[in-house]
Amino acid sequence: MSANEANADLQARSPWALRDVTCATIHPVDGPVDASLVVPGSKSFTNRALIVAALASGTSRLSGLLRSDDAYWCIEALRTLGVQVDVVGDEVTVHGIGGSWPNQAGRVYTGAGGTTARFLTSALAAGCGEWFIEGSKRMNERPMGVLFETLRDLGATIRPATERMDTLPITLSTQGLRGGRVQMSGAVSSQFISGVLIAAPYAKAPLTIEITDTIVQHAYVHITLDMMRAFGANVTADEQLHEMAVTPTGYQGRDYEIEADASTACYFWAIAALTGGRVRVRNLAYQTRQPDVHFVDVLRDMGCTVDTDGGQGIEVRGPAKLRGGMNVSMKEMSDQTLTLAFLAPFADAPIVITDVGHIRHHESDRLAVICETLRRLSITVEERPDGVTIHPGVPKGTRLSSYDDHRVAMAQSIIGVRVPGVEIDDPGCVSKTCPMFFEKLREMGIDVTLI
Repeated sequence: MSANEANADLQARSPWALRDVTCATIHPVDGPVDASLVVPGSKSFTNRALIVAALASGTSRLSGLLRSDDAYWCIEALRTLGVQVDVVGDEVTVHGIGGSWPNQAGRVYTGAGGTTARFLTSALAAGCGEWFIEGSKRMNERPMGVLFETLRDLGATIRPATERMDTLPITLSTQGLRGGRVQMSGAVSSQFISGVLIAAPYAKAPLTIEITDTIVQHAYVHITLDMMRAFGANVTADEQLHEMAVTPTGYQGRDYEIEADASTACYFWAIAALTGGRVRVRNLAYQTRQPDVHFVDVLRDMGCTVDTDGGQGIEVRGPAKLRGGMNVSMKEMSDQTLTLAFLAPFADAPIVITDVGHIRHHESDRLAVICETLRRLSITVEERPDGVTIHPGVPKGTRLSSYDDHRVAMAQSIIGVRVPGVEIDDPGCVSKTCPMFFEKLREMGIDVTLI
């Protein structure tokens, strides 16, 4: 996808977005960053909680809501389906529908969120009705085939609206999911598995999911299972997630606190690493299920000092010089591939990143974007089907495309903290998961110009 094509995909911007901003300039700091901050709620927890609470019987009150594009379009989709959702600040009240969608026909727009598209399609399939489901331009290009195949095996009818058989938009017709045993691949996205799991408490009979190969990010499936249990679902699984079984007992509404977002915290820890500074994220514990928290382990291997035991969140202190000479599998925390890639030029030896071929199918082809970005910065990088090798160098500031990818824009910003002249086109794409990202940089003492 070219930069022009990516920047044209702006239809998923919500009223919660960073508005009317075309370029961000990140100004280098004069010395080590020293900051203590609170990060917003987790996208992964927010969208799971919204859809589970909508399916539940009774009322749920969710605190710590992430006010982002993804959450906004998830809430709007639920309202389109007749679910009453009330939002005040970062608290949301969801009046559950007990597994029966009030509006059993219509058009459902999921925005750019893979979680919303995959989880809500599954949740709708567990009900009764017929809906036309579509996402943003990029979401309509992202793979859904494994999920569609599984939902068909369970009784749903899915008719693609274009020549592509494995993507949105589709028409979904269903009279519920029949249960039984299904086989699924987890090699492309764990979200397919989580989607079927979220729907399973409303199947007509017990449902067992057998994984036929591997799961690219086990932790996110564990997050799904934990949340299902928190809302009263009867679900069992082995630790390796070879097989998961759900009894159709539904969900019960409850009060639920959404965790802080470990993925967002990683950008701030990376700034500590890059500047030889200190950044403490106060509202996140190392014991979280979120896999990206283990990015601090990678930073430790690069020479950082990491404090996870102080009872006041997680603190990273950067070294005088980052260590390289590492071969790192980022499979289980692949959202941080970009973060590591844009730290790598500042290390003292090459860094090899492996096992992340699946990120080519995210908001952008992230491996290709890493290579294009680093080459524009005059850094040597080698691309492979499942990863990259990045060599040390002296980046030269330039204007960069964000490719309308929130994680690209946030990770590129890290470079600007050290390198003068780094400008990022369409920085408003950070709104997908963190509209306040640049505000947080300023809170850390980093000068950002938005125009």
